[in-house]
Amino acid sequence: MSEEHAWQVAEDPGLTVQRSCEHLGQAREAHQAASAGRRGCTDCLRIGSTWLHLRECLTCGHVGCCDSSPKQHAHAHAHARGGGHDLARSVEPGEDWAWCYADELFLRPAD
Repeated sequence: MSEEHAWQVAEDPGLTVQRSCEHLGQAREAHQAASAGRRGCTDCLRIGSTWLHLRECLTCGHVGCCDSSPKQHAHAHAHARGGGHDLARSVEPGEDWAWCYADELFLRPAD
């Protein structure tokens, strides 16, 4: 994995002991939101639903909608896969963060 695609847990200034994420090893090189993802949530497009924001699985590149969207497909994808798909990054313009669904932690690009 190239350094530009490495992730680390975002520091939480409210904690004395910072939490860790055991799932960082799942992250693969970013898929750069395949052309279908640029059009929208893969699952919402298939069923004719709407979404608010998009998240890309850092394991397989699946593009789903965020937890604020009616169908929450990114979250469903992470849990339906039986593990191994716990990390997703925002593919919204200007956003550079990811989320671990298993540990409920924000991630940021590694230094």
